Amino acid sequence: MRLILNIDKEFKETKVTIEAPEINEDVQGVMDVVKERERPFLIGRKGEMQHILNLADIHLFHSEKDYVAAVTAEGSFLVKEKLYELEDILPSHTFVRLSKSAIANLYELSRFEASFNGTLCVYFKSGKKEYVSRNYVPIMKEALRINRRKSK
Repeated sequence: MRLILNIDKEFKETKVTIEAPEINEDVQGVMDVVKERERPFLIGRKGEMQHILNLADIHLFHSEKDYVAAVTAEGSFLVKEKLYELEDILPSHTFVRLSKSAIANLYELSRFEASFNGTLCVYFKSGKKEYVSRNYVPIMKEALRINRRKSK
C-alpha cells in the first residue's frame, strides 16, 4: 500500500481518497479509521438526560420493539439510530453484528461457547451474555480471526 499526502493551503477541507482494485482488509481498516474520527461518539438518552457516549465505552447495541439501546458499564441508553444505521457508521474492526437485534463491541467480549443448534453464546466482560444467530456465526468467526491476526 502506498500513501500519498498532499498539503496545500488552497484546500478548503480535508478529503481522503482511496484508490484500490478491491476492498480488502487493509482498505477496510483505513475506511474504519476515517469513520471513527468522523464520529467518535453517540448521544444516548437515559430518562430526561442526554449523555455523550464514547464508542469505546459501548459494550453492545440491542433493539427491543421500537428502540435501540447502547449498553455501557454505566447502564443502558436509548439512541436514535437504528441498528442498520449503526452498522454503517461503526468501525467494522471493532463492532460486529451478532443477530438481527444486536451489535457487539469485540473488545468487550470475554469468551464464547458453541451451542448444539449452531449458534454461539458470547459473554461480555460486564457479565452480560448475548447469542449469535446462525446467520452471523461465520461473520463473527471472521471478525475474530482478522483481529487476532492484527494483534500479533
